[in-house]
Formats: sequence, C-alpha cells, structure tokens
Amino acid sequence: MKRKKAVALKYNNNYKAPIVTAVGLGDIANKIINKAKEHNIPIVEDKTLAEELSRVEPSAPIPPELYEAVAKIIAYIYYIDSQAKELKHKE
Repeated sequence: MKRKKAVALKYNNNYKAPIVTAVGLGDIANKIINKAKEHNIPIVEDKTLAEELSRVEPSAPIPPELYEAVAKIIAYIYYIDSQAKELKHKE
C-alpha cells in the first residue's frame, strides 16, 4: 500500500513561482493536512501532482513544467475564496 503524500505550497503575486513549503509522507503528510485544516487553508487532492511536487526541496520554487498544473489549482483556490467572500458579504 502506498503511503499518503502531502505537499504544501506558498504563493503570492510577488513570487516568480509558487514555493514548496513542506513535503511529507505518512504521518507527516497527515500533520501537513491537519495543519492546513486548522488554518482553513484549501486542500486539493491530486496524487499525480503531489508525487511530482514531493520531489521538490522545501523552500524551492516549483519547476516550470509544473506551472500549468499548479496555476489551475491556484485559480481554483482564488475562485472558491471569492465565492466565500461573496457569500459572507451577502449575510
């Protein structure tokens, strides 16, 4: 059975590329996921991308060949954030 993998990324508009902030397997992966949940950080499951990103050293930018896949995730997160803000604004 394959062990669970988790990769945490950090990105802001000043960065040239997203940065890998944490990589973990098994129990460490669960800790990364739980920490994200505690801080209401969106979690996106993509085993193939997690596999690729897990090869990047923490504090290093993602490689150019992963820009498109990660950009789609960032766009999705911006979308769900904007939807949540819109709902909150309507309340």
